[in-house]
Amino acid sequence: MKYKILLFDLDDTLLDFAANEADSLDKLFHSNGIALNKDILQLYHNINKQLWTDYENGRIPLTEVLNTRFSRTLNELGVTVDGSAWESQYRQHLGNGHQLIEGALEVCKILSKDHRLFVVTNGVTVTQMKRLQLAGLHDLFENIFTSESIGYQKPFEGFFDFVFEHIPTFNYKDTLIIGDSLSTDIKGGILAGIDTCWFNQKGQPEKEDIKATYTISDLKELYTI
Repeated sequence: MKYKILLFDLDDTLLDFAANEADSLDKLFHSNGIALNKDILQLYHNINKQLWTDYENGRIPLTEVLNTRFSRTLNELGVTVDGSAWESQYRQHLGNGHQLIEGALEVCKILSKDHRLFVVTNGVTVTQMKRLQLAGLHDLFENIFTSESIGYQKPFEGFFDFVFEHIPTFNYKDTLIIGDSLSTDIKGGILAGIDTCWFNQKGQPEKEDIKATYTISDLKELYTI
């Protein structure tokens, strides 16, 4: 690995967010007396995805994503709920989930011996910190950067400007961002002027307008970059 500064996305790069989310949603709906079937789940995913897209494109604040996604979902079913209260319950379940992507802990432990590791995530600060601690990853990173604490999100320039300014002796050519999202991690890295590594574990199709410097399907492939 020729790069000295490694910026890792968190969800679906180091932590298995999909598994964590599924378990947390099931517990949330069950505790509120609603059976979570595939139709309700798909409805939630559609609404949640659109809200996150709007947030990542700078159209709405993060608070709107978090405090309305459940109320909007249930409203479609003719049920009125307190979106903020549901979000608070969901955060409690989500914060306890720390399933790892295969090889994540081993790779981070090995790379941290000779490299400087940082987390760059669009997630909620308190939730991400807790999950990193529970997964045994937290102490392997020099700093944890979240969009909530910065006030900007990937892929926006403001996010990366803040990150670079808060990494002592930062150097563009020595820095690599690793993430699963072309639209936030890879696009953000390209716009910020650093090399990028797309973690394409699921074999997603490439996009002609967003080209990563490297593409891997297994985190252990980072050793050879």
